Amino acid sequence: MDTIFALASARGKAGVAVIRISGPSAHKVAGRMAGIDLDLRGMKLCRLRDDAGDILDDALVLTFAAPASFTGEDVVELQIHGSTAVISKALDVLSRQPELRIAEPGEFTRRALENGKLDLAQVEGLADLIDAETEAQRTQAQALLAGKLGDLAESWRRDLIRAASLLEAVIDFADEEVPTDVTPEVNTLISRVEAQLIKETRGVAIAERIRDGFEVAIVGAPNVGKSTLLNALAGRDAAITSEFAGTTRDIIEVRMDLAGLPVTLLDTAGVRETDDMVEGLGIALARTRASQADLRVFLVEDDDTLGISIQSDDIVLRPKADQRPDTDASISGKTGQGVDQLIERIGAVLSDRCSGAGLATRERHRLAMKKSGDALEGTRRVLETGPDQYDIAAEELRTAIRALEALVGRIDVENLLDEIFSSFCLGK
Repeated sequence: MDTIFALASARGKAGVAVIRISGPSAHKVAGRMAGIDLDLRGMKLCRLRDDAGDILDDALVLTFAAPASFTGEDVVELQIHGSTAVISKALDVLSRQPELRIAEPGEFTRRALENGKLDLAQVEGLADLIDAETEAQRTQAQALLAGKLGDLAESWRRDLIRAASLLEAVIDFADEEVPTDVTPEVNTLISRVEAQLIKETRGVAIAERIRDGFEVAIVGAPNVGKSTLLNALAGRDAAITSEFAGTTRDIIEVRMDLAGLPVTLLDTAGVRETDDMVEGLGIALARTRASQADLRVFLVEDDDTLGISIQSDDIVLRPKADQRPDTDASISGKTGQGVDQLIERIGAVLSDRCSGAGLATRERHRLAMKKSGDALEGTRRVLETGPDQYDIAAEELRTAIRALEALVGRIDVENLLDEIFSSFCLGK
């Protein structure tokens, strides 16, 4: 296995930068730069030098011995001063070492997977944690990284292996003193796993929204204050506002953290009948995006007809509260009246939906669990035909088990790895 290195912290000026080295020659190369024999485990303040013996930097050198490291290999981390010049010089010196090569994107994490330090779901959790922008995303990613989905999949796998072993005992030892009617226990094990698979599969869609973000569309007729409200919610002038109807003709998007959730607000074109071709395209796009959004905020008068269905959770308000004697169920982006209450309502609706989120967060997870669930359903149908079909039922169980193993990356995921790790930075 090659020894690899890369900058593990962000580029640019900082107080400290971290360079990670992983592989069999990590301690040897770092010790040569420090001019001492480094302990296999520990930390030491060292003066690093280049190949000519000139001082490179004073660094805190952390050493980790295999397998007790992130990658499962010998690892050294050099904490150097975070100036551009020091970082560039240190990387240049390391690149000249014959034992080393620069790491590829995600290669440290890939080695952690290959060495059994992480399962594939944990790898995806780590990627999500690096990208997390809100508290909900951080919490969700931490659960994956902690291995909770892998632990759940392993508990399902144990139950199914037990069920398969009962069937195979009857098949292999039909003439021995083994119980012949194992169907009740097998059905109990299958039912328990099936119920949990169904629950987790249903929670994938909302978990994906937490990871990727919710969309909230502001919908209404022209000149009712949609863009003004967007600016008030965003806290900046994200959209052009004017007294002339039809100013907004495209979708304006503002991403924000709302109640700890990632939310993209959509300012849409005012919905009305028009002969203007460009405005008409904007209105058609507004209707489409509004129908696809997770939640809609309607700014409407009592007699407005927008041609967009109002769903049960949608929020309906009257616009321009600053111009009304009766301000009930109304809002004004201009004065801010009702804006805080709207934020609370949006947060409450989306938070309530998030209560149904499970540990699985990706379509890949859903497909693996669905495949396992379909195999269990097939097992149940075969079991109903009696012991003569136990061999077929056992094969259906093995299919279910293999799907769960693919979920955490034990089998059949080699074609996914390049795509997954390409999204990582060099230092991960």
